[in-house]
Amino acid sequence: HTVAEQQFQREKRIFYWMPKLDFYVIREFFIPFSVLVFAFTLLFLIGDVFNDVDHFLEKEGVAWDAVHYFALRIPGNIRFVLPITVLLSCMYTLANFGRHREITAMRASGISLFRCGLPIYVIAFCVMLVNFWFNETLIPDCTAKAHEIMLSLGEDKHNSANRQGDLVQYPSTDNMRNWVFGVFAEDGEQLDVRLKFFTEYTNDEGEISRRLRKQLDAKRAEYMPETGWVFFDCEVKEMAPNGLIIPKGTHAQVIVPHSEAPESPDMIIKAISDPEMLSAREIYLFLEENPTLVKRLRIVYETFFFRHLAFPWACFLCAFLALPLAAKNERSGIFTAIVSAVGVIVAYQIVSEIFLMMGKSGTLPPFIAGLLPTIAFAGYGIWLARKSG
Repeated sequence: HTVAEQQFQREKRIFYWMPKLDFYVIREFFIPFSVLVFAFTLLFLIGDVFNDVDHFLEKEGVAWDAVHYFALRIPGNIRFVLPITVLLSCMYTLANFGRHREITAMRASGISLFRCGLPIYVIAFCVMLVNFWFNETLIPDCTAKAHEIMLSLGEDKHNSANRQGDLVQYPSTDNMRNWVFGVFAEDGEQLDVRLKFFTEYTNDEGEISRRLRKQLDAKRAEYMPETGWVFFDCEVKEMAPNGLIIPKGTHAQVIVPHSEAPESPDMIIKAISDPEMLSAREIYLFLEENPTLVKRLRIVYETFFFRHLAFPWACFLCAFLALPLAAKNERSGIFTAIVSAVGVIVAYQIVSEIFLMMGKSGTLPPFIAGLLPTIAFAGYGIWLARKSG
């Protein structure tokens, strides 16, 4: 062999299945990871107990409701726990490797830094999938059930959207109808319902305006998926072009088909709920069901949609950042490595929030506002890993 070929053979990195090394790294990673997940979850749970236990102490016979409520709050807390847990666990594991010079030994044996951390990357990717599943399925359902428990206690401090049980006002996405529910139920009958229909006209100045065309006041209403809305004990009023209200009498039953009022209770719930509490799938379906959604609201929902898709990747991003930073600061110790990694993650969170506000205001396109911070920091992590070898 020539000198160049011999040098290449010496510098060529090893990248294949090494079960002893991989299982050793996984074992060392899972010890701090399990402890930190439990510790952070417990801290969040204690915080929830201090904030909300007084609402249960004021009631009698609700001990099981209290246990159920705080259990339902755990998945939402774990969503925020997982990224920082992956980061700290990775830093702790690599710091131990560095303290015993194990990273130096691995790299001296021809194993690249990326290959050393491959088991951690795989675990972080699995944690990311779990976090995504939490956001899409478990957390919205648990949040809704926790809110129902609070409503049963007469409290409504955790959801300003008034999903169920309170007065709800909902203007349609095309601004041609306005709903008012005295008592709104996600499933079943709605009580004290008022529905106003509007029509557009051109005023004397050539501007398009709208005016009331018809109003329905019903003691109760029910949504039928096959038919539409059915109003019971309904008083009908129509507005004449001259502005006079013309009563049309009270009817035992009035049917409003989908073509006149396409809104459903589920669609109304999504519209009045905070987009941050909806899953990406719910937001996507809401946007598909409302093609006439006003541009300002569509921008907000699209920004949150892309944000929901990007947020779980923070778990994977933490691993990509922790490994090269730990190797870079191997000699300076674990403190410097942790401070560096936490600083990068804090910067990521700040940039994400800034981009989110700019996306909601329409300054940036929703796609860029929701995804660019994650893509940029992921690229930085990959570049740092390749640079560290």
